[in-house]
Amino acid sequence: MKGFYSLVAHDIGRAVGTGPEQRGPVLDDQELLDAYSRAVVSVVDVVGPSVVSIGVNADRRGGEGRGSGFVISSDGHVLTNSHVVQGATGITVSLTDGRRFPASRLGDDPATDLALVRMDAPALPTARLGHSAKLRVGQLVVAIGNPFGFQSTVSAGVVSAIGRSLRSTAGRLIDNIIQTDVALNPGNSGGPLVDSHGRVVGINTAVFAMAQGNSFAVPIDTAMWVIPQLLAYGRVIRAYLGLGGQSRSVDRRLGRHLGLSGERAVEIVNVEANTPAAIAGLKAGDLIIAIDSRPVETVDDVHRILGPEAIGRGLKVAFARDGHRLETTIIPREAA
Repeated sequence: MKGFYSLVAHDIGRAVGTGPEQRGPVLDDQELLDAYSRAVVSVVDVVGPSVVSIGVNADRRGGEGRGSGFVISSDGHVLTNSHVVQGATGITVSLTDGRRFPASRLGDDPATDLALVRMDAPALPTARLGHSAKLRVGQLVVAIGNPFGFQSTVSAGVVSAIGRSLRSTAGRLIDNIIQTDVALNPGNSGGPLVDSHGRVVGINTAVFAMAQGNSFAVPIDTAMWVIPQLLAYGRVIRAYLGLGGQSRSVDRRLGRHLGLSGERAVEIVNVEANTPAAIAGLKAGDLIIAIDSRPVETVDDVHRILGPEAIGRGLKVAFARDGHRLETTIIPREAA
């Protein structure tokens, strides 16, 4: 293993102009490990104080539950998972400095497994929110949470895949999920997934109990359009199409032929029977290019169009099938 690190050090040194060919020092194994450690430590220093432990009393569970969250406003708004606080009869938020505050649920959205709670506490440290649209497979990410009640536990890994779909505890399919190999355990739910610059890029939501190295997070870009609705209505009012989709790249030549403004489109993964999408004639495998004359490249682009104002209104959908650009009209209905 030491030889492997030495080879990597040699290649990195040459790439940055410090290899033997440049008569500079070659990074040794310890320096490589320290660089990784410094990245993780700096993330924890920046984000750690904003991460909270959430204790829940819930009669329907027959006792207490526990999860994680993080402060997004200095006056006490905390983002977490819907499944952490749903059905709660009492919520307590614990800070890293030992203070505890009662909290109330402002709203939750089982469809994205996100929820917003509020505690009455001033001048709180807040997490810096980033963007998830440009995440790359292999990118370093860090999770901070409270697994099994062990407060402020840190684990690190890489982004394993993007654009996954995951069924929530409410039975709905959550699109555009981030898959990582970060070690998560019960109690991590609702905690932040953070990039190497200390910016939150996801909300940790699930781990398969029998699968090593597979954990999942809701993208922060999804949370950014959910949060305002939770603040305004206590829930997300959305138009419903009845399809599942994922963002995928489109060959440049095909993109020019289809008139794409970018290099991605939303591939339809499944269409439910007797839904607006099915009635409009959309099928699995179709590529959605634009809705209501607005280009779409990601599932979040679709979500942003499907606000309350889209319910009951005919929307033009441009899509590709078998290399041909087609159009149809879809009439969304309000999601149940």
